[in-house]
Amino acid sequence: MEAVVSGKKRMVNLDLSSRLLSEPLIPGLSDDVAKLCLALVPRSSLPSMGRVCKKWRYVVQSKEFITVRRLAGMPEEWLYVLTMDAGGKESHWEVMDCLGHKLSSLPPMPGPVKTGFKVVVVDGKLLVIAGCAMISGSHVASSDVYQFDTCLNSWSRLADLKEARYDFACAEVNGLVYVVGGHGGDGESLSSAEVYDPETGVWTFIQSLRRPRWGCFASGFNGKLYVMGGRSNFTIGNSKLVDVYNPQCGSWCGRKNGVTMVTAHVEVGKKLFCMEWKNQRKMYVFNAEDDTWEVVALPLSGSSSAGFQFGKLNGKLLLFSSQEETGHSTLLYDPEAAPGRQWKTSEIKLSGSCVCSVTIIA
Repeated sequence: MEAVVSGKKRMVNLDLSSRLLSEPLIPGLSDDVAKLCLALVPRSSLPSMGRVCKKWRYVVQSKEFITVRRLAGMPEEWLYVLTMDAGGKESHWEVMDCLGHKLSSLPPMPGPVKTGFKVVVVDGKLLVIAGCAMISGSHVASSDVYQFDTCLNSWSRLADLKEARYDFACAEVNGLVYVVGGHGGDGESLSSAEVYDPETGVWTFIQSLRRPRWGCFASGFNGKLYVMGGRSNFTIGNSKLVDVYNPQCGSWCGRKNGVTMVTAHVEVGKKLFCMEWKNQRKMYVFNAEDDTWEVVALPLSGSSSAGFQFGKLNGKLLLFSSQEETGHSTLLYDPEAAPGRQWKTSEIKLSGSCVCSVTIIA
């Protein structure tokens, strides 16, 4: 019965798509010209455009529409920051434009409150993946995935992961989303890895890591997936091993020049900026072009145990406090500025402590 219902839903979706494609987007204009006209509308007005009719909504939420906006020189860079209130009970997403001016807050995230989840951006959309939820007094690993469409200002649920997990690594590489390792449903450490294709809406297992790994993070460089930090069953303490996955050959290789307990990381340009738990006064910068690291001092004072999170905007790095009571201002680091002038105080002010942030250009 379930298969029959699923088959009927697919037929309805196909009929809807065919009907939408046969109707003109704007009467009197070819669809190519009409899409260009829609692409010229400011991003803040796109949710209203998506409510005009089903075909406009279909176009606005498509991957092609973001491409058309880029070709028309209309993409806008917005910063999405997940903040936590002073009591640590409620969180919400704040949205800022390229100048750091607050635009709005997102509708509440669906699903239960979770920890150990990951966020990633693909095709101009924000994905919140898996995590650990407190249900009936017990910690339960989740496999659910929610997507926020930044053009329609709405949440939807995507296909679940193949395996529930939390404290895992996650990154986008070449338009695909990868999740690796973490803890599973019974708290066991995982070596499994899977990939999500937005075109098909399907998660697929890929070759597993050579060892279980958790508390790690991932980044994509040169078409490859880099997994760093965290711990492994096969190391004493924290792992410095870098696991590198090559999608072209579908296999992993290892390197030994990574970082260990990373509490924050962000990619800016072709470099990866990391902050380790043991030293909150330095940034470790990885250059994937020559596989080297450098150390950058942070202009901070006070307790070295204060926590921070990274963000990026306009090619510059942002340093947010993850502990509201520290009173630290948001700092801005310009990697292209002259030495001694790279750090400035940013005017960006959050309503709470920073949990994580992502930048979306759409």
